[in-house]
Amino acid sequence: MEDKNLTMARLIAEKVRERGGRVYYVGGFVRDIIMGKESKDIDIEVHGITPEALMEILNGVGTPNAMGASFGILGLSHYDIDISMPKKDGADRGKNDFSASADPFAGTEKAALRRDFTMNALMQDVLTDEIVDCFGGVSDIKNKIIRHVDDKTFTEDPLRVVRAAQFSARFGFEIAEETTELCRSIDITEIPFERIFEELKKALMKSDKPSVFFEVLRNMNALDFWFPEVKALIGVEQPPQFHPEGDVWVHTMMVLDKAATLRDKAQFPTEFMLSALCHDFGKVCTTKVIDGRIRSFGHEEEGIPIAEGFIKRLTRDVKLRKYVANMVKLHMRPNIIASQKSSLKAFCKLFDESVCPEDLLLLSESDFLGRTDSEDYTERKEYLAVMLSDFKKRMNLPYVGGDDLIKLGYKPSKELGEALRYAHKLRLSGVPKKDALRQTVTFIESLNK
Repeated sequence: MEDKNLTMARLIAEKVRERGGRVYYVGGFVRDIIMGKESKDIDIEVHGITPEALMEILNGVGTPNAMGASFGILGLSHYDIDISMPKKDGADRGKNDFSASADPFAGTEKAALRRDFTMNALMQDVLTDEIVDCFGGVSDIKNKIIRHVDDKTFTEDPLRVVRAAQFSARFGFEIAEETTELCRSIDITEIPFERIFEELKKALMKSDKPSVFFEVLRNMNALDFWFPEVKALIGVEQPPQFHPEGDVWVHTMMVLDKAATLRDKAQFPTEFMLSALCHDFGKVCTTKVIDGRIRSFGHEEEGIPIAEGFIKRLTRDVKLRKYVANMVKLHMRPNIIASQKSSLKAFCKLFDESVCPEDLLLLSESDFLGRTDSEDYTERKEYLAVMLSDFKKRMNLPYVGGDDLIKLGYKPSKELGEALRYAHKLRLSGVPKKDALRQTVTFIESLNK
């Protein structure tokens, strides 16, 4: 069955043609078709009729949604289609209404000139499937090159610097040297943090090698403002016997790429990927040469506020920030405890402290394998999986809760809170509920003496 959005796009195109205009698929939708990828983002651009005529057509086929009108985009209720018209020169995003900023008779070449990259400047007639390629986008896609369309229009949106890096990571394309040079001249400090974060998430979640995103930004000299904590990893030495791959930057990039192979298994994939990026931030301020050896004692704890500051710059999501801080703090513990063949009690304490034990083990695996000569991880991975399973079994056993103590006549109080924390420790230790209740009551009585 045909997608209802494509059906609606054709219906709009037919109505526009009746009035002497044409409708084109534009942007990533056409790019993805050329690349043989499925695209769910349907963007159409209407040429050759007035904005007023377009509104009449949209009112005739559905309920227009003008929420994005100040950005030159219309929608239809219950459909996932972005509808636009070519924009006038000098029409700033967010400063004009849809009609005032539209230039529907500009022509395809002038309209495509405003696009960022040649691969995104392609157009396809909705009714005839004709591809309009004004700037060699098809050739650049074939040759896996990201190339900007025009020097002047490209600089109108500084986010395009970050988008270039994101596309390079996502598609495995090289960036044309002239585009890299132009990006080096663009100030990206005034970009809203939300837009930076969206591009970062795409790089982390849609790339086989998210490291490319940061390598490209490094080459463009574009890390300083938004990603200074990542840039600071460059040149921070590591003990070669444990990290033959090189400095903390190289290690972090390798961990990030390994994490990308595991993110589909994560409970919280985006948060997990951000934790992989942030996990060794603390090494910047803790790495020292002691007795001829490179050490980074306490980098997990020292990395917590650094990671929190990094995340806070990019998003106001407090839950995400707490998740990353927790993962940074604990990222080394699973492998350390596993190497010591510690008891289940030690693992229970660790997993209880973790915001997501499943993701913590994935991060530890990524960290361990993010090296050039890492040993086989199979045995350790299986061991950790058994410990996590045993932890879950233990936590599913009956345990002492607040209701149990209230039934015995104890009132909510500071002492009761302390008693519940004590009871929780007994639970982690595997003490049966009957024995734990008796010990908890004895603990409460000791507090009241």
